[in-house]
Amino acid sequence: MGRLDDRVVILTGAAKHIGQAYARRLAEEGAILGICDIADCGETEAIVKEAGAEVLSMQVDVSNEAQTKQMAQQVVERYGRIDGLVNNAGLFNGLHLTKMEDVDMDEWDRTYAVNVKGTFLCCRAVVPYMKQAKGGKIVNIGSGIFLGGLTGWPHYVSSKAAVMGLSRSLAKELGAYNITVNTLAPGGTDSGAQFHRAEDAPVDPPRHRPLDRPAVPEDLTGTLVYLLSSDSDFMTGQMVVINGVIAFY
Repeated sequence: MGRLDDRVVILTGAAKHIGQAYARRLAEEGAILGICDIADCGETEAIVKEAGAEVLSMQVDVSNEAQTKQMAQQVVERYGRIDGLVNNAGLFNGLHLTKMEDVDMDEWDRTYAVNVKGTFLCCRAVVPYMKQAKGGKIVNIGSGIFLGGLTGWPHYVSSKAAVMGLSRSLAKELGAYNITVNTLAPGGTDSGAQFHRAEDAPVDPPRHRPLDRPAVPEDLTGTLVYLLSSDSDFMTGQMVVINGVIAFY
């Protein structure tokens, strides 16, 4: 018996890195998955099937409203409902860490289009089906980085602050429909994602992590399962920070 047996969950940003770890764990816990990414999800689909779970793989640009609506519709047509949504799609891989005056505004706009608009559009796409079902669970993936204000990434940091605000707003609006909205906020995680650092980029001083090892994606998956399970039915509008106590918030 898994904690998510037969729950239909959409996971965005599932093609690689942390998203792939989320997909594996949700499958192991018995979830029926709709996985999507702007990139091909074939590798993740194989992992989910190997874990014995049902899966529908889709290619979706979360910043495109029509595609997010189609995503939700496809899942409902296949499985009849949507019990959970994990908004993991986010622009991080490939971003440039640089001085604020050198931030490329096209990169800024794309970061907000994916991290903020995309999160909102995916929520808006699934909520009508959750209302019909008289309940659902939404987990938006934020970042603990915005709490400390990491230098050199104003576009990424501020976009993740916006995700927290969005989650709280939606939690208040959707509570009457038994829909919970929470934020999972990882700290720095050794996931294989890459970014570009300018030679003159500002650098924050290193901070000591009492849990003296790098975080890995598997450190996050148990909390995600909790937020999608019935154990968190009376929890909404909250942010769970997983950072190995590199800082208290």
